Amino acid sequence: MATQLYAGEITKLKVARKQDYGYFLTNGNEDVLLHKNEALQEHGEDEDVEVFLYHDHEGRLSATETMPIVTLDSFSILKVVGVQPRLGVFVDIGIQKDMLLSKDDLPEDRTRWPENGDELYCGLKLDKKDRLFADLSNFEEIKELSTEASGDLKNKETEGVVYRFGEEGASILTEEGYLAFLHNDEMKQSVRLGERVNVRVTFVREDGRINVSTRPLVKEARLEDADKLLNYMNEHGGKMPFTDKSDPETIKNEFNISKAAFKRAMGKLLKEKKVEQKDGYTFIIS
Repeated sequence: MATQLYAGEITKLKVARKQDYGYFLTNGNEDVLLHKNEALQEHGEDEDVEVFLYHDHEGRLSATETMPIVTLDSFSILKVVGVQPRLGVFVDIGIQKDMLLSKDDLPEDRTRWPENGDELYCGLKLDKKDRLFADLSNFEEIKELSTEASGDLKNKETEGVVYRFGEEGASILTEEGYLAFLHNDEMKQSVRLGERVNVRVTFVREDGRINVSTRPLVKEARLEDADKLLNYMNEHGGKMPFTDKSDPETIKNEFNISKAAFKRAMGKLLKEKKVEQKDGYTFIIS
């Protein structure tokens, strides 16, 4: 008994009839078009053809002989090839039509959306109307790709792709397959979903996962943060309304560094007598 055809299927269909613009394929119940641009070779009537089913740009169920990188039952890392703020982002699944990852599956914060060239771990899914969409891989799927980190990795550098966000930070899968967590306080600057980032290992957990940072080591960071404070004061008349007693959230919002990092940098500048503090302000000593 013939069954209904769905987008996302890889199936064999019979050539029902041939037209100048392609082939109509059938399962005995429904017909779909295999356009000549989607056919890999010539076919004769009644020939069985293996195809992937998808919706064309007009929403019609169509066929292609080109097999996708991912299916409804698999996932892979896919490149972002388009961003539409009202819809979401499009990823290349290996066929002529790019697949939409809905904005509903993306972070609410638009600054964390992927950009063209970023990479997302995705599969495919059907919505309630049987429309085909890209589907972000969940943690259990990402875990399948992972491997435990060894204890000697502290302060080693590596690279990985951001695959999800939580309230406290970003999760990353590194090139070696390590599951890494990048806390918000350890971000030198905000990162995007799908962004490939360079990180430094700060801690190896007992379960083989790692904590990472995009910030330099404390000594290097202190120099960098001290320069950041001096540059700020130079751009604001030689002073700033911040001291080592300022509110941590205010410091974070203005300089994107923690209160502890601010105090280390300020301590360096005070010790070197480059600045002085008075009445809630820090001044450059000329």
